[in-house]
Amino acid sequence: MHKVAVIAVPPATTFDLSIPGLVLGETIVDGGPGYRVCVCTASPGPIATGGGLEVAVVRGLDVVDDADTVIVTGTEAREDIDPRVLSALRRAAAAGKRVASICTGAFVLAEAGLLDGRSATTYWAKSEEFARRYPSVDLRPGVLYVEDGNVLTSAGLSAGIDLCLHLVRSDYGAATANAVARLVVAAPVRPGGQAQFIKTPLPPEAGVSLAATRSWALDRLHEPLTRADLAAHARTSVRSLTRNFRAETALSPLQWLLHQRVIRAQELLETTDLPMDQVARLSGLATADSLRVHLSRKTGLTPSAYRASFTQRPA
Repeated sequence: MHKVAVIAVPPATTFDLSIPGLVLGETIVDGGPGYRVCVCTASPGPIATGGGLEVAVVRGLDVVDDADTVIVTGTEAREDIDPRVLSALRRAAAAGKRVASICTGAFVLAEAGLLDGRSATTYWAKSEEFARRYPSVDLRPGVLYVEDGNVLTSAGLSAGIDLCLHLVRSDYGAATANAVARLVVAAPVRPGGQAQFIKTPLPPEAGVSLAATRSWALDRLHEPLTRADLAAHARTSVRSLTRNFRAETALSPLQWLLHQRVIRAQELLETTDLPMDQVARLSGLATADSLRVHLSRKTGLTPSAYRASFTQRPA
């Protein structure tokens, strides 16, 4: 079982603090829990939150030393971070543990020096302050989450769900991550480079949504779908389709299709014994060579290596 320590830094953001337990705690692998999540803090007991509530955290930072992954959740603290927290994070990183932050938890990682020279993100509304305080960090303020080696950072609030689903996918594969997403009623695993927010959340045409067209496309990923096919189903022009697709997903139609096809290929590799050319065909990637290129680009693994690492089939 993968052990996760979640560090609460008061005043903590209660929503962020609940995300790892809700997402990682729903991960079932081979009939048992995939993670053991434990919340800890520097001084166990009631801790303040940004909403004026108090949350009781009973475990201390000794939990960090036994964890495989350490996550710092959002906090209103900017200065005078408890040195015990910073020390625990530095020890975890030095030991090669995976370290992550949700929302403004990135300020804590930066204060510990773990983001120096790395790419990172944080809640978009706090990006200017972050960039001003930590100029040695390569801040990417517009994306959902960033993975740089063994250090991961996410944007604010619900982007923490995307980060945790990404952790599940990295540890146990796409099929498991998507099963967790369904359980917590979240969107399937989204690419980290997707925008944090969309300026126009709805298409210009009142009442029009491309959700039905996306659902239709998911049932036909094995077909050579084009923008014209999607536009025909949506009964709109290709130009309007592209504009409205970006408004709803922050991706172009073809970027979205490719992302979904790679996820489908991952699930087929995890759950079937199908040959590579058949996996490529059924996922819409056409050839085994195309499958290899796109999967390697996304995961760093060849299809054979991915199957060996994330197989979900019974022995």
